[in-house]
Amino acid sequence: MPLPINSFGSTLPPGAQTPLREKHMKEHGLDSRHRDKDGAISKKHGNTLVGTLRKIYGKGFAAGYPDTTELNEVLQQLNETSLSQLRRDHDTGHLGHKIDHVPK
Repeated sequence: MPLPINSFGSTLPPGAQTPLREKHMKEHGLDSRHRDKDGAISKKHGNTLVGTLRKIYGKGFAAGYPDTTELNEVLQQLNETSLSQLRRDHDTGHLGHKIDHVPK
């Protein structure tokens, strides 16, 4: 079994775990990538109305916001369920298609 490696490329002794500081650094990187992804969503679909997105994702999407609110106004406050739906569709390239085909 290979020995664990720290962020500097050095092997750790058998039984050692990655130091807590390095774990937090990794988590921070993930958060940063999510913020970048959310920025791309906002840039491309930010003017989409919450009401339009509710026709795609259901009435619970962006709960508490009026249908006339634009996505870029609520993106940072979305709950994890609504946000993960958006991220998934954006990542797969389906978000634009879904928005374009919502019945008026």
